[in-house]
Amino acid sequence: MSYDVGAVRAQFPALRSGTAHFDGPGGTQTPASVVAAIGEAMSRPLSIRGAALPGEVNAEEIVRGFRQAMADLLGADPGGIVFGRSATQLTYDFSRTLAGTWSPGDEVVVSRLDHDANIRPWVQAAERVGAVVRWADFDPATGELPPEAVGARITGRTRLVAVTGASNLIGTRPDIPAIAELAHRAGALLYVDGVHLAAHHPVDLERLGADFLVCSPYKFFGPHHGVLAARPELLDALRPDKLAPSTEAVPERFELGTLPYELMAGTRAAVDFIATLGTEAGTDAVNGRGGRRERLASAYAAIDAHESGLRESIEKGLRELGGVTVRSRAAERTPTLLLTFEGRDAADAYRALARSGVHAPAGSFYALDASRHLGLGESGGLRVGLSAYNDADDVERLLTGLAGFLR
Repeated sequence: MSYDVGAVRAQFPALRSGTAHFDGPGGTQTPASVVAAIGEAMSRPLSIRGAALPGEVNAEEIVRGFRQAMADLLGADPGGIVFGRSATQLTYDFSRTLAGTWSPGDEVVVSRLDHDANIRPWVQAAERVGAVVRWADFDPATGELPPEAVGARITGRTRLVAVTGASNLIGTRPDIPAIAELAHRAGALLYVDGVHLAAHHPVDLERLGADFLVCSPYKFFGPHHGVLAARPELLDALRPDKLAPSTEAVPERFELGTLPYELMAGTRAAVDFIATLGTEAGTDAVNGRGGRRERLASAYAAIDAHESGLRESIEKGLRELGGVTVRSRAAERTPTLLLTFEGRDAADAYRALARSGVHAPAGSFYALDASRHLGLGESGGLRVGLSAYNDADDVERLLTGLAGFLR
């Protein structure tokens, strides 16, 4: 089955506005099935989870379905799936909890490639307990973060390594399994920011070697919140701050307050939507035959082929325009391009594109250290991020708009 981008686009009501969206790294548009699932959850009886009354049963089924869907997406155990307000909130929560096991002189490794949400929580937690922060630098010329650059910062005192699965600024995908091996060899834990990665590539917690991985469903067609995946036995060894009457069960001990069931229902629907976008060998994904994990693998392969083709078209068009520098150069990367313009401000390019109905935002997108390391300061560049619903017409409009801006 070929990838039918027209059929994909038809499932996104927001695309009817006519905007060409290249803002996926900041949050994707939402398919009708996710919108319907959120409404359906709120239209049925809901209450605190239980097993007697309809509201209790509905809530329990939604939570269980959410955990299984995210476990299928991330190659994780559903008992290790934690709901959070955002990936940032989850990282702050876990940084405080993990820092409670550190001592003065212990070390934490962070990367300049990362979004600040996977830097500042660890820096601040280290400062509170007297731990040392060691920085791993990426190569600004290539955008690469080699495993040895991270390994050079790891010592016998390293307690945790925090690194991105894919840069939200320039798309670089570091070799996470190799970094995991280096971290674990030193006895350290590995915390991976998978927010940008999970939107474009299949994730397998065990294969990556990540001890913790966070992602955000609103980056892959779901509602706004965060998810953390870890091994249940690892979560069971941690003692977060919580209310005295709240459960000690994992993963619930990390989830504060009553859960927003409608968001969890929407996230399950988003995972199910992704699973319809490809076919596994011998399996009809559209009709739902075959395991969801297998269908997701097929879908990601189809999405990657589609997005990579569009990215190549954009890169070819940019070369023909001239006057544009593409800062996204790593060998392994997502379909996300950071552009700067000779003698021109990226924010002006954003405004020019907006006037023609093309949304490609400008800035450093909270990847402040990465932007500074590239020599771009706080202003960053123009970010062009592809998603599964972009098509060739979007690309043509983008390139036409940039040509007009450069003229």
